[in-house]
Amino acid sequence: MSACTEHRSLSETEYLDAEALADVKSEYLAGEVFAMAGASERHNRIAGNIFFHLRAVSRGHPCRAFMADLKLRISTHQAYYYPDAMLVCDPEDNYPLYKSAPCFLAEVLSPATAAIDQREKWLAYRDTHALRYYLLVDSERVYARLFSREGSTWGEQILDPGDILQLDCGGLSISLSLDDLYEDSGL
Repeated sequence: MSACTEHRSLSETEYLDAEALADVKSEYLAGEVFAMAGASERHNRIAGNIFFHLRAVSRGHPCRAFMADLKLRISTHQAYYYPDAMLVCDPEDNYPLYKSAPCFLAEVLSPATAAIDQREKWLAYRDTHALRYYLLVDSERVYARLFSREGSTWGEQILDPGDILQLDCGGLSISLSLDDLYEDSGL
């Protein structure tokens, strides 16, 4: 007969305390902790490209660009995720360990994470009141999809070669193309 081990849910405070000391990043969903998989070089390059463009536009502006090492807190789902890139323009969103009101989020899809990024995270992210844009970029082929919100309605756009995304967050105007996303990625 196999042994049964006791499973205990963590509070958000316990998760944040443990995460501050952890060697490996983990995401949190309603008491459960999930270790994150490592990223490929291509995944990292694409995420870096997104951050680079966000940071270049936001320099000297109150909006702040962040990479995958800063958590996003979604209180309505009791969740903490590590988006690949985010842009936060709300000056009240000043927590040092996480952000909660991004205008823009990006996830780079890999075979191990694509389903979670496109379902679980999308369901949680769209409940974030300040979020206007959610960009999904495939790391295995040239393919990107943008969800954007006008009022309470979400729309979806598949990027074609030559398309230029025009994003407006907190007074910033950001332009992104497929070439920008995939520069030096090998795709």
